[in-house]
Amino acid sequence: MHMEQLSHWSGELGREMPLNRYGHSGMPIIVFPSSGGTHFEYYDFGMIDACQEFIEAGKVQFFALASVDSESWLHDSKSPHDRALAHEAYERYVISEAVPFIKHKTNWFDPMMTTGCSMGAYHALNFFLRHPDVFQTMVALSGVYDARFFFGDYGNDPLVYENSPSDYIWNQNDGWFIDRYRSANIIMCTGLGDWEQDGLPSYRSLKEAFEEKQIPAWFDEWGEDVSHDWIWWRKQMPYYLKKLFS
Repeated sequence: MHMEQLSHWSGELGREMPLNRYGHSGMPIIVFPSSGGTHFEYYDFGMIDACQEFIEAGKVQFFALASVDSESWLHDSKSPHDRALAHEAYERYVISEAVPFIKHKTNWFDPMMTTGCSMGAYHALNFFLRHPDVFQTMVALSGVYDARFFFGDYGNDPLVYENSPSDYIWNQNDGWFIDRYRSANIIMCTGLGDWEQDGLPSYRSLKEAFEEKQIPAWFDEWGEDVSHDWIWWRKQMPYYLKKLFS
């Protein structure tokens, strides 16, 4: 399997940003790490090995990004607004710097896929919903999609609201976005076991909103034995890749 440790300068963040590539061809998949995770996490926890069949067949290639969550959503001493500002800088990095860097590396100029587990799932969905021209396929595993999970009641801050998918999706009526959502591949997965309860309210709110707006999406609930853990995400991701690419 082809593997590369890469990095590039981010003017948006003012630092060198690392990312890892796994694979040689196929649709690029941008991976966001879980809370506190790094760009090595997806490999270290066996997700790349679990998806090796699809990587070696040249169907997909993974690009595991670093995050700035410790400076944004997880920085408890900052106000919700300042945390959202830090995230917005990261979003500009991903869209205006990381995505073009990956396009240059792969010669892939069509929309990409994004995914993540836990907090990475939140990022995957949020980036997809805000940029459906960049991402045409999204797989979110065991996320929490409500900004209140990080902040409590965030008041009327528009910047936080615009990064809280289970809130803003209800008011997203722009035909440009809705048309792209309807033509995308959207997979939302959650278990019903240990440590999955925090994500269920926002997961179910999103399911209701998608149904109301007639956006096709696969909301897939696994059993009460399925916990919020890598052992299950290693089963889920290749399962969905098989559905998408076989």
